[in-house]
Amino acid sequence: MSKLKIGIIGSTGYVGVELIRILLNHDDVELVGLSSTSFEGKGIEEVYGNLYSICSLKCESAEKVIEKSDFLFLALPHGLSEEIASKALSAGKKVVDLGADFRLVNEEAYEKWYGKPFAVKELHGEAVYGLPEFNREKIKEARLIANPGCYPTSISLPLMPLLKKSLVSKKGIVADSKSGVTGAGRGLSLGTHFPECNENFSAYKIGSHRHIPEIEQNLSIAAGEDVPVTFTPHLLPINRGILSTIYCDAVEGVTTEEIHKELSNYYANEPFVKVLPLGEAVALKNVKFSNLCHISVHSDERTKKVIICSTIDNMVKGAAGQAVQNLNIMMGFDEQKGLKLLAPAF
Repeated sequence: MSKLKIGIIGSTGYVGVELIRILLNHDDVELVGLSSTSFEGKGIEEVYGNLYSICSLKCESAEKVIEKSDFLFLALPHGLSEEIASKALSAGKKVVDLGADFRLVNEEAYEKWYGKPFAVKELHGEAVYGLPEFNREKIKEARLIANPGCYPTSISLPLMPLLKKSLVSKKGIVADSKSGVTGAGRGLSLGTHFPECNENFSAYKIGSHRHIPEIEQNLSIAAGEDVPVTFTPHLLPINRGILSTIYCDAVEGVTTEEIHKELSNYYANEPFVKVLPLGEAVALKNVKFSNLCHISVHSDERTKKVIICSTIDNMVKGAAGQAVQNLNIMMGFDEQKGLKLLAPAF
């Protein structure tokens, strides 16, 4: 049986090279095309030394990659994917967009947070939000996937089952998240310059991060009504990983044990979401380099707050790994193909 031909547009960013790392371990696909504006004409092994003698593909134009591929991953900054996705779909290809172009349903919200309207409006009606644990059946039939953002993934997975069952209040939810510096991408900036972030810990984009409308969209869909969230991201002086600490109120009469049981039951058969036993706490090192999300449930008896912690690798379950998970579902492959990745023990 012939392998599915894969192309990556935006292959030399951190997400692009993470896709390469994962796809090279996937038996049912063949990586045939890589595109990069910055490194066109160069071999990918010249850009990333870890690929030396492993992958020798040269970076070429997006048009050439679309032509030779059956399936495209778009690992581009927001605002660049719509027209490329339109060309690929018109050519009969399937697409997973890892940027923000198709994540928001509401055009007004997109224009408010991203500063521009939808460029190819007709595609937004068919794009499927690629959070497999909630949209698996729609993903199976899709030809265009909006891969979720990293922060929204870490916050939506623990909260959506609880809001769907009305176990926690829709008001007063606070999400405090910390991410490694790869979340900012490969481009240079002062905030991710080594002397600025090393031995430092800082909040950024307080109350104004572009993932806020995506988080609220997901939680509102689960709850069946608008759910506002106070979200503050922080930059950790590490390469990868997200730890989100979520504060919320249980609905009257609902115990921490019931919340833990609901999450445990909901994810019992999900290969990539693990709910830890009560009394244990998540740790970044346990999900690093994996497609796993770990969730732990806690309570503050003094304030009557429920505290839920979740961890993901922002480059894997928060980006490239979830994209490959969506590929597997779309193509009818084993959902764990290429993704049986464990975190190193230390």
